[in-house]
Amino acid sequence: MSSGNNDAHDHSRSLLDVAHEAHDLARGMGASEVSCSVSRSTEVSLQRRAGKLEQAQRATSLGLSVSLLVGDRYSSHATSDLRPVALRAFLARAVDATRALEPEVERRQPDAALCGRATSDEVLDQVDPTWPALDARARGQLAEELEAAVDALPNRDRVISATIGVGDSSSDSVRVMTNGFVGEHRGTGFGMSVELTLSEPGGRRPESYSYYGANHRADIPTAKFLAEEAWARGEKRLGSGPIATGRYPMLLENHAAGRILGVLGGPISGGEIHQGRSCLAGKKGERIGNDRFTLLDDPTIPRGLGSRPWDGDAFYARPMPVVTAGILQNYYLSLYYARKLKMDPTTGGRSNWVVPKGDRSVATILADLPKCIVVTGFLGGNGNGLTGDFSYGIQGVLYENGVATANLSEMNVSGNVTEIFHQFSEAADDPYVYSGVRSPSLLFDGVQFSGV
Repeated sequence: MSSGNNDAHDHSRSLLDVAHEAHDLARGMGASEVSCSVSRSTEVSLQRRAGKLEQAQRATSLGLSVSLLVGDRYSSHATSDLRPVALRAFLARAVDATRALEPEVERRQPDAALCGRATSDEVLDQVDPTWPALDARARGQLAEELEAAVDALPNRDRVISATIGVGDSSSDSVRVMTNGFVGEHRGTGFGMSVELTLSEPGGRRPESYSYYGANHRADIPTAKFLAEEAWARGEKRLGSGPIATGRYPMLLENHAAGRILGVLGGPISGGEIHQGRSCLAGKKGERIGNDRFTLLDDPTIPRGLGSRPWDGDAFYARPMPVVTAGILQNYYLSLYYARKLKMDPTTGGRSNWVVPKGDRSVATILADLPKCIVVTGFLGGNGNGLTGDFSYGIQGVLYENGVATANLSEMNVSGNVTEIFHQFSEAADDPYVYSGVRSPSLLFDGVQFSGV
């Protein structure tokens, strides 16, 4: 975490005052359009190891980012020095520098009718009212409780080391634009984590973890749950190794589903399409998966970690179908790339990705399969948005008729974005809500794994 210039803000000036002041100054210096965002945040984190507080950090930041259009020339700049005299000098340099650039008429701001707040802060519910009362003693107690839960594990003697982390944050932001948009937004965040290093015969030291984040502290699972989950994941690493190369059913655990879903992200972004790096360019309205696969982008979910009142262009944040019954419905098109591509804008970036849950539990699904690789996590790898190919290292477990028979590592899963969603079979009934990818566990048929 980085600390901003804490003396750069006159506390008689609100964030909104600063944003208006910067906007008006830049306009007076010759900018035809200005977008000013001012944000303030506080983050606190504690880390414990071996019964001792190992690290404690508190960081505050305060800053301004400004986008300028000067004679159809565009640039963006940022500063943490918000003193009036420094702000004036910063903006003068920014406006002068922008005049030296090539014109980009596509950067003009959207019509004000497209901008605003579609969902109130009260509906989004991203502020925990208990955050201001959280002090050093309360934070320390949370960390100690989590460490005690790890120490109480029945297999504690197999744990070489345990690192405990707790953290929280609060942020405020405002935005002022020449098109008339003015917005304010607040949010809080909380996180707790356990990282374990385990002992294993032969000298291997597999690692495991459990981490949860949420806007509200009450939404974080209990310390006992985190400790037990970290151990359970560690057990799946013990004695792990590869099995024979081949095609297997693949069940992605809900918390890991974002890696495979994410192979869609690049090819459907306006930037990648415009730059000729998308294998899905020109595929809108066409089938890219079977009719069992649906994906929705929804920025309006209460307490959703990807929820927001507006997007990067200040467009109203509204749910958007991405894929419906296998048909590609929309690209991610910011106003800039929409104009470049001569298409209608949607939104420039993801919010909450939602895959509808199914009716069956993971255990029920696995019991019906003679063999299935359950992917519990990923290790490295890469994807190519132009070809659609991807390959990732995996951690996992081989199940046979619903029974775990081998812990897996040193294996890769590979495929292509134009094929993998045709292989989708079923979603389980366990949606994961601690991420911007709110997916249940996902079953795919005939996926290629490389092992021995």
